[in-house]
Order: sequence, then C-alpha cells, then structure tokens
Amino acid sequence: MPVLADKVAVVTGGSSGIGLAIARAFRDEGATVFITGRRKEALDTAVAELGEDVTAVVCDVAVRADLEALYETVRERAGHVDVVVANAGIGIDAAFGAVTEDQVDAQFATNVRGTIFTVQEALPLLRSGASVIVTGSTAATRPQPGLEVYAATKAAVHHLVRGWAHSSRRYGFRVNVLAPGMVPTPGLLDLVPAEVRAQAEETIPLGRHGTPEEIAAAATFLASDAASYVNGSVLAVDGGVAQV
Repeated sequence: MPVLADKVAVVTGGSSGIGLAIARAFRDEGATVFITGRRKEALDTAVAELGEDVTAVVCDVAVRADLEALYETVRERAGHVDVVVANAGIGIDAAFGAVTEDQVDAQFATNVRGTIFTVQEALPLLRSGASVIVTGSTAATRPQPGLEVYAATKAAVHHLVRGWAHSSRRYGFRVNVLAPGMVPTPGLLDLVPAEVRAQAEETIPLGRHGTPEEIAAAATFLASDAASYVNGSVLAVDGGVAQV
C-alpha cells in the first residue's frame, strides 16, 4: 500500500527542483498534492507532468494574503491537510561588503517570513498526526562566501523548527527540517558557478552531489507514518559533507 495513501499534502515551491521532486514522490505514494509557485507558466508545466492528482495554486509565500488564499483553496477542495512542506526559498549571491537592503529583505521575506506563515496559516487545517517539513540547508552550519545572508535565513528556519517542536503536543503535529546539501537544481545552477560546484563536490564524502529524487525520498519518509516519532530533528541529506 502506498505510504501516503489518503493524505493531503501542500508543497510550496513545487514547480521545479526539489519541490517538484517531492510533489512527484508524494503523488506516487498516493497523496493528493497541492503545489505552489510564483509563476503560473511553470506551475502549468509541472501539473502537465504530474497529472490530475496535483493542484497548482499561484502563491508568493512572502505575501500572507496569498497563503491565506492557498489554504482556502485547500479547505474547499480537500477539507484538511496531513503534510505541509515549506520548501519555497530563494538565494542571492551577494559578496560581503556589497550586500543591499533589497537582497536582505527579499531573502528573509521568502525564506523566513514565508516559512513562518506557510506553517501558521496551515494550523486550522492540520489533522492530528500531521507532518510539517521545512526545507533547510547545510548552509545553515556551513555558510559559503557570498551566500552568508542566505545561510542566515536557513539557520533561522532551523531554529524555528526547534521551537515549533515544543508546540507539537498542543497542535497535534510533528515538525522537522529537511537539510539538503548542494543539489544541482535550476535555482542552484543559476546561483553557484560550475567551478564552485566542482570544488564543492570534492569535499563530499560520497564523492558526488545529491539529486532532487534523493531529497524527495527523505521527505517522503518524514511525511509518512514511519517517522511518527521523529520531531524537532534536522535530517541532513548531504552525502555526509556537513556531518564529518
């Protein structure tokens, strides 16, 4: 039996990269999936690939009204939520000494404020035993030059999850961080030059970068009942690079 049968999942930033891979894995495991993104064209392409069990909602997680509209759509069509994946995020390469206010505001608005309200707005719809998964990053503990602000946003969401775990009894959910290492996705390919990716690959104990599908497999575990006693954890899926 599929491990997510009869579950309803919301995946923000689900139109490409890791989010798309998670949506596909959840669909394959029997979930009814809602995905979000800021660009309708990308969402339409994703839905064409994923099929009728996936619903796309245009949503900028940095805009709270968009999140309210998202969950109203979920409420109308599904009535509840079993899994929330707060995955939407952005990174901007900005060298220390040349960082702008706009670059700081954009990353914190999407990665931190967006995560907070992605989870908070879901609370009224969460069924008992729901799983909340926040996409973090190994950058939270191993920041790279030019990505210090991005790393700071990921460190912030790691700590949000640790705090939210204390509320799991009150609200009846469990919450964990999924922390990928460097995974070649469209966003990362735009952000990190090829030579930097090659250098980083040499530091990974497994000797290679991960794939979106490998991150999605870990997300599926956290979403499933097999992880029913996993709460407040940071699950690193990074080939060991930040672990040894």
